[in-house]
Amino acid sequence: MFKHILVPTDGSELSLRNVARAASYAKETGAQITLFYAQPEAPAPYIGLGAMVSPHLNEEVAQRLRDAAQEVLDAAEAVVRDAGTRCQRAVGVGNQPYALIIAAAESHGCDLIFMASHGRSGVSALLLGSETQKVLAHSKIPVLVYR
Repeated sequence: MFKHILVPTDGSELSLRNVARAASYAKETGAQITLFYAQPEAPAPYIGLGAMVSPHLNEEVAQRLRDAAQEVLDAAEAVVRDAGTRCQRAVGVGNQPYALIIAAAESHGCDLIFMASHGRSGVSALLLGSETQKVLAHSKIPVLVYR
């Protein structure tokens, strides 16, 4: 049985339903949960001819991204607590969420990644891509996809 589950979340309704199902699964099996949020990198400042940039703008944007990550993880942690279990939290920063998810699972010693799927198919799935599909394609750790 799986002992440590990584549960990526983005704060969406679908993601929170996935967190609830993962928490239920963890409670049933006695597994540990690590909630994970892939925080986007702050955009690089553009300083060029005629550009007006506040010297504090970069730090303000970075702080807002950190605050958003904590809000998403707070909401997910509340769902886990409501299910009667506990969790750890982790944040990775970068612009390739699937790679951050896999790296987090490896670094936290997780033996399962429990992810949601939007259930897109056909051309929609092909054009939009999917972080879940990318994790499935690149992870050596088992991935459970909940729809």
